Amino acid sequence: MDNDDLPVGRVLSRREAIALVGSAGVALVGGSGLALAQSSSSARMCVVRPQQTEGPYFVDEKLNPSDIRSDPTTGKVKEGAPLRLKFGVYKIGSACTPLAGAMIDVWHCDALGVYSDASDPSFNSKGQKFLRGYQVTDAGGVAQFSTIYPGWYRGRTVHIHFKIRTSGSSPHEFTSQLYFDDALSDKVQAKPPYSAKSQRTMRNQDDGIYRSGGDQLMLAVSPVAAGYAATFNIGLQMT
Repeated sequence: MDNDDLPVGRVLSRREAIALVGSAGVALVGGSGLALAQSSSSARMCVVRPQQTEGPYFVDEKLNPSDIRSDPTTGKVKEGAPLRLKFGVYKIGSACTPLAGAMIDVWHCDALGVYSDASDPSFNSKGQKFLRGYQVTDAGGVAQFSTIYPGWYRGRTVHIHFKIRTSGSSPHEFTSQLYFDDALSDKVQAKPPYSAKSQRTMRNQDDGIYRSGGDQLMLAVSPVAAGYAATFNIGLQMT
């Protein structure tokens, strides 16, 4: 579990990001594994989003539920703090415009650090399909998932993997990870079912992958009646 994945791509410093944005508010990003979210009249902030490795547990299952807590092979629902996760995906041109028809895959471990449909020295979940799935962005560039707050496992901080893919004559793929505030993770994981696992040994700043741009991939999580909710906006430079 220590070799979950290795960092890829280049992360821009704050100074470089400001220089990229410039007075026009648009950055053209080349093959450096970066995405950009741009400021606009709708108040989206212009931020560089680094690409990060997909890791060993991605399986292209082609599962299409918006609620990925339930395993479609058994109907069993994974226990954990509910998390409503919304993506806003935009294409960068002269402005950030909603990107419709993009497929967003999400996958992450359960409350005890286990991924579905994977074989690992500490677990074998082959054939199970919990906490995996994709949604397609609507006309507003939005896709939503119902999932749980992820647990942790040795060698990694708390995170969620995601992959954005487009089709057509010029298909595009962007893969990265999302992170959580350590204090919130401590609060969530002090309660069942997370507390059945020993206290986590890896925090954000100790995670080498997080250190390669994780501060630009943090989720702003808000408490809601049923658990938690978060929105992640990202703009893609696709040319």
